[in-house]
Amino acid sequence: MNRDDFQEALLGIMERKTHWAWSSFTNGVVAADRLHIHLEQEYATYVRDFPVLVARAYIACPIAAVRRELNENVYEEETGGIQAGRPHPELFLEYPRGLNMDLSRFEQVALIPGAARYRAFLDETTLHGGWEVGAAVTTLFVEGTAHERGELDSTAERRPSPPLEEHPLVKHYGLPLDRLQLTKAHRAVEGDHRKTAWRVMREHVAPELYPRVIEAMDRALDLWLGYRDAVAEACGLTR
Repeated sequence: MNRDDFQEALLGIMERKTHWAWSSFTNGVVAADRLHIHLEQEYATYVRDFPVLVARAYIACPIAAVRRELNENVYEEETGGIQAGRPHPELFLEYPRGLNMDLSRFEQVALIPGAARYRAFLDETTLHGGWEVGAAVTTLFVEGTAHERGELDSTAERRPSPPLEEHPLVKHYGLPLDRLQLTKAHRAVEGDHRKTAWRVMREHVAPELYPRVIEAMDRALDLWLGYRDAVAEACGLTR
């Protein structure tokens, strides 16, 4: 397997990162009194600790050039010092705050089983999978979308970026626009983050480790789909 084959295998996994229930969240089908479940599970499963997950890959990596790239990601997520102005996990909480949810619920979230399995996998791979797997699972899978090909190929479909007024939480649930600070920050930095993540994979992962990275990404997808199934069920959705 050469670099192009490796990249194509990873793109193929990312293009399957779609879930049957997501349109119910974006179209306002989820009942407002259950929306907190989605936000709580997202926060506790990976948003709150995402800087830590990436930092584990940083610590394990012996390659200075890669460490610098990972460290920049951690710095922005942890402090917002490059773009957002505040830590990204804090900005995420502006969503429930703007929707008048009880923020004390976010202090000790009980993960539902599907979320717990996905989070256990994130911990296992970032702590013990080696920096290559840790970086792939965090900076490619967790941060990435089904539109990754558009980040690498100008002729492919890009990640949608509709007007902020069309954001589902604004349009269907009444979130004030000024609470979309995290969305704005993501739009400002994610293009660079995506290119960096793919460059690290292509230029610094040893070919003999390609199968291990692909296997971990496949497992991430399976567990993420199970996680999203569990959240959808908890929010009252069925296929």
